[in-house]
Amino acid sequence: MAAPSSNAGKTSVATGLIAALTARGLTVSPHKVGPDYIDPGYHGLAAGRPGRNLDPWLVGEERIAPLFLRGALYPRPADVAVVEGVMGLFDGAAHPSVEPGFASTAHVARLLRAPVVLVVDASSQAGSVAALVHGFATFSPDVRLGGVVLNRVGTDRHEAILREALAAAGVPVLGAVRRMDQLHTPSRHLGLIPAAERSDAALATVRRLGEVVASAVDLDAVLALARSAPSLDARPWDPVVEVAATPARPRIAVAGGPAFTFGYAENTELLEAAGAEVVAVDPLRDEELPAGTTGLVLGGGFPEVHAAELSANAPLRADVAALAARGAPVAAECAGLLYLARELDGLPMCGVLDVATAMSPRLTLGYRAAVCVTDSVLAPAGTRVRGHEFHRTEADPPAGSDGAWRWSAAGPEGFVAGSVHASYLHLHWAGSPQLAQRFVTACVRTSRSEHARAHR
Repeated sequence: MAAPSSNAGKTSVATGLIAALTARGLTVSPHKVGPDYIDPGYHGLAAGRPGRNLDPWLVGEERIAPLFLRGALYPRPADVAVVEGVMGLFDGAAHPSVEPGFASTAHVARLLRAPVVLVVDASSQAGSVAALVHGFATFSPDVRLGGVVLNRVGTDRHEAILREALAAAGVPVLGAVRRMDQLHTPSRHLGLIPAAERSDAALATVRRLGEVVASAVDLDAVLALARSAPSLDARPWDPVVEVAATPARPRIAVAGGPAFTFGYAENTELLEAAGAEVVAVDPLRDEELPAGTTGLVLGGGFPEVHAAELSANAPLRADVAALAARGAPVAAECAGLLYLARELDGLPMCGVLDVATAMSPRLTLGYRAAVCVTDSVLAPAGTRVRGHEFHRTEADPPAGSDGAWRWSAAGPEGFVAGSVHASYLHLHWAGSPQLAQRFVTACVRTSRSEHARAHR
């Protein structure tokens, strides 16, 4: 599911398509091109199974088909897969180390040999839509445009004009969705509000999107197009193959709940494959870490939105600080960094890092090719990774802490202090499975040390 540009409504149409097919009784495997965490949350609600990301920048071209097959076959085989694109069909990573179009929707479609459905915002178009679609259909001979879904159509007459114009373009119109402002999904400073924060409201929106798409799109034609995709010559990605399992079974807590909604399913699967027992903790609700926790992973999310509630949960903040003080491994990305700081927008946080953080008017966004500058519980110095930044906060550098990564001449980014690794860099561990291996190994050492101290 692609579009000529951002804001064409492809997330709504893709989510509605997933919901409509699921309501038909089909098992749908949802996927998202790019690093985005929020759209897969809505996909997951619609499908009843995790939405998974497909990003060649983060994991490498060679892993796209295997990761796709992992999602399509696990935890049970799906009948059909729906992949939502990113930005415009041919918009790729803006980074000097790769060719134009790398990590674009078209790139992933080529790697999966998948046909493309173009979602076109027709609200301000009539006959010109044919020229637009013709251009996208012929721009790249190895991308197969199999159909169009017209979005934000005004009236029956408007739809008739659009269909007549597209008849000459030779691309089938698979559906026409009318303007429906009541289905608008609320946004804020980093995009859509995550589904996990809207709970019942998000579920109601997803169900309504499914009803709209089911009534406006020819689902049989979409399924026929999906069946036309050739088979893939690849094996499903398997986390058990990527890491070596330890028999020690360290218990690693992973932050979740409304404040920590950013995470890739494969990260947790790698921790489990490496032998860890992964348990959830909600920093908004839980007043202590799970008993026996020997390591903590704090992913991304919106702690700035929930800062008052996070700060008010003083018992958990103290427990996190005590865990870090004991030398237990802590890996934090973006929101996790803010939570570990001394304060966020003037409100007390965990105080693990002596750093003040605050909202900023500037959006920091982009792909990063980073090098580890300090040995840490995640990686030895010199390790190269690919990640992305996406935040509107800033952190003052603390005293007594080394940098985590470097990707520009501006200097190191993030903080390494003892067993704590905190950074704004988001990482997909399927692209660097050794990160999970090293973190679990560090947690095993901590567990053994604590066991030895307890039996002296």
